[in-house]
Amino acid sequence: MPGLLGKKIGMTSVFSADGKNVPCTVIEVGPCVVTQVKTVEVDGYEAVQVGFEDKKEKHTNKPEMGHFKKAGVAPKRHLAEFKGFEAEYKLGDIISVDLFAEDDFVDVVGTSKGKGFQGVVKRHGFGGVGQTTHGQHNRLRAPGSVGACSYPARVFKGTRMAGQTGNERVTVQNLQVLKVMPEHNLLLIKGSVPGSKGSIVIIEK
Repeated sequence: MPGLLGKKIGMTSVFSADGKNVPCTVIEVGPCVVTQVKTVEVDGYEAVQVGFEDKKEKHTNKPEMGHFKKAGVAPKRHLAEFKGFEAEYKLGDIISVDLFAEDDFVDVVGTSKGKGFQGVVKRHGFGGVGQTTHGQHNRLRAPGSVGACSYPARVFKGTRMAGQTGNERVTVQNLQVLKVMPEHNLLLIKGSVPGSKGSIVIIEK
């Protein structure tokens, strides 16, 4: 799917035509620069690699510098590949937020907020003793029994337990584009998207 890289700015709300207050996420999308055009003859598949956000040369290693110099662009901090663009792009071309239009539906990929090591109530929604779903009589938020009988005498893989929560790659599908602001490279998307403020996200059509 064609798409672009962007940065999550935060959340706000806008009023729809019928007067409803709609929560939305503000994303700074692009401008992204084409850093590589992959072809079937050379790479075995067709794709366009784009870069987002400049970075200093002293923070760029030599293989990366060669890659960016070949494209004739400044070093970029984030790279991603996309397929299925309607237009044909060349090295150094700039793709802006104009790629999207109002009322489009997009998928947003990001890294969810990390919440550290959490117990089963917070991580999996166990109810504890009050809701009688899990837990023990004297420890309200404990996971309860996790073992099996003498056969198979082990804990099954995938059993829901305490552990690290968040900090995962998450895709939210079919989010509506409410407004496109090309003069500020901003995109207003209905609802929430994964990640904290300032995190990098991928927006796919």
